[in-house]
Amino acid sequence: MAFLEDQVFPIHVSQGSVGGPDWPAEIVTLASGREERNTAWSAPLRSYDAKFGVRTPAELYAVLELYLVARGKLDGFRFHDWTDYRSGHPSQVPGHLDQSLGTGNGVQTQFQLTKRYTRGAHQFFRAITKPFGTLSVGVNGVATPAGWSLDTATGLVTFAAPPANGAVLTWGGQFHVPVRFDTRLDIVARSAAIGDIPAIMLKELRL
Repeated sequence: MAFLEDQVFPIHVSQGSVGGPDWPAEIVTLASGREERNTAWSAPLRSYDAKFGVRTPAELYAVLELYLVARGKLDGFRFHDWTDYRSGHPSQVPGHLDQSLGTGNGVQTQFQLTKRYTRGAHQFFRAITKPFGTLSVGVNGVATPAGWSLDTATGLVTFAAPPANGAVLTWGGQFHVPVRFDTRLDIVARSAAIGDIPAIMLKELRL
């Protein structure tokens, strides 16, 4: 079992995929008709069906290649979720003030990328573990292009020197979802195969 850091699910196929987060809950209906609801998960896992994004034989073959390289369900890889892949709204260019990275204490040098989702007074924080492209970091509101490094395999930002006590750290950038295949790749061997793919299921990995 491995994670193929350099492999991204075919980008044009992912653009037509269907799916999103699932947060299962145990629901018990009481005699009164009221419900008791509980979940053991601290965060949801996403699943996708990418069959709708396959439009050409070349795209289908690219999926087949990745399926074989990843050894089916065994190895993980990156997936571009077009509905949520930026530190801010997907339609906005990322900036260094988009998300909180943490607060300096004069000792800590490593900070995990997270994204905050807010509705009114309610918040949810998502750990970002597979960033890609250009990352922007801010210290006390000022863009800081040097003095830190990014581990794109974990989403950890490491500063060369500990940020000062009380320093407000922020970030902006893009990220992938870590996934694996969750299906057998069934392909009908005839000229109309593009429309005959039953499913290309992908499942997010908890890393």
